[in-house]
Amino acid sequence: MDLNGKLLIAMPAMGDPRFERAVVFMCSHSPEGAMGLIVNKPRPDIKFQALLAQVGIRHSTGGRGVGVHYGGPVEPGRGFVLHSDDYSTGKTTMQVAGGYGMTATVEVLEALARGAGPARALMALGYAGWGPGQVEAEILRNDWLTADAPQDLVFSADDGGKWGAALRLLRIDPLTLSAAAGRA
Repeated sequence: MDLNGKLLIAMPAMGDPRFERAVVFMCSHSPEGAMGLIVNKPRPDIKFQALLAQVGIRHSTGGRGVGVHYGGPVEPGRGFVLHSDDYSTGKTTMQVAGGYGMTATVEVLEALARGAGPARALMALGYAGWGPGQVEAEILRNDWLTADAPQDLVFSADDGGKWGAALRLLRIDPLTLSAAAGRA
């Protein structure tokens, strides 16, 4: 199972409140582990313009509406920009399946501040990480569903609607999804 460029959608019975109703974009998945960014939990306490000022970047466009999200519980002070693949810093941009890139350097912030950079982007503070085999075990335990990751959903400004929209990709009505899981 290759999860690169896919979504993990938290099941209603998710026991970890940090991942309740989470939609996680998977940036990297290999036998060594996995890394993803939660794309539907905004950080209303942090505005992109304020973040730019905090790191000493002057902005002329206000970041074109780039939202700041809680990316996950690992390294919550570290920033990641998930973006469309029309932008790259070279070696420091990770190309991700499905037309995405992920950059964790100041260059992408400076480009966004100038009104340049990727056409679509979101900022995440922290990330979700899994050790070898851990995410696969969580999927088998029915903690997560997996789906393709359309950019219109990932970069949507409707963070509150992303979980339901991700389920609808799988033709699942969120209102009928049970918190109980089982095996036949």
